[in-house]
Amino acid sequence: MSTRVGSVFLPNPVMTASGTGGHGDELARYLDLSSLGAVVVKSLSAEPWAGNPAPRVHETQGGMLNSVGLQGPGVAAWLEHELPPLLATGARVVASIWGRTVDEYAAAAEALADAPPEVVAVEANLSCPNLHHGRDMFAQLPETTAEAVRASLACGRPVWAKLSPNVASLVPIAEAARDAGAEAVTLINTVLGMAIDPETRLLRLGGGGGGLSGPAIHPVAVRAVHDVHRALPDLPIVGVGGVSTGIDAIELMLAGASAVQVGTATFADPRAAGRVSEEIQTWCRRRGVAAVTELIGEVRAR
Repeated sequence: MSTRVGSVFLPNPVMTASGTGGHGDELARYLDLSSLGAVVVKSLSAEPWAGNPAPRVHETQGGMLNSVGLQGPGVAAWLEHELPPLLATGARVVASIWGRTVDEYAAAAEALADAPPEVVAVEANLSCPNLHHGRDMFAQLPETTAEAVRASLACGRPVWAKLSPNVASLVPIAEAARDAGAEAVTLINTVLGMAIDPETRLLRLGGGGGGLSGPAIHPVAVRAVHDVHRALPDLPIVGVGGVSTGIDAIELMLAGASAVQVGTATFADPRAAGRVSEEIQTWCRRRGVAAVTELIGEVRAR
């Protein structure tokens, strides 16, 4: 079950997805976090951030809309209060960071520079609002993606760039992330969406629109991983988007992902990541697949 994402060795290709399992050891009562490849924590900014007004989540057909707004305690408080109990579980940790400006990415990354070695990588969430470009996100453009990645390198450990599917083409943006120093890209973040209550005529979410996640976006994630892997075969990819079964995870690996993340499925089943891992093992064993790395990018055209 072991795999590598750039220079990072993972004993298991299954991780949690940022924003779906809390900032610490919240899922430890449901599964052995040390058995996962890593726990990716909810995105952190350098300073505390309150997030968006309620309501923040809304169930949809085949998924979920969220407008949590990146609420978090800030990196310093996380290092002091949330990280120690998470490390006590034996988990490997990927810290996720965000910022409204390049300087804020740098500040969050610098605050992680002295984090324990069990924080094996930093995932730069580039899908947050960019003050220089109105409603756009850093991951909308190769240039801003590169700026945020370079700022995130201040963490002194491998950086993974989490990119948005809400663009015309992911390949030049993934290439810019790689050229700026990212060891891998995480594909994909949520798809832009909105819901309206017909009875009240009010928006369902306090923040207005939100990000759609869950099974509904899985084919979008598969296509994104496939296209980026085909164009940039040497760039490691972490696949995320609608993974709720082992088959979903295997599909992303066949498309080109070296590892996967389980997110929205955790809201319905907090044991989802562990179950997905077990289902991958069973699938491989029954088909004589000796190592999950044999699956990476092995999709074939009809």
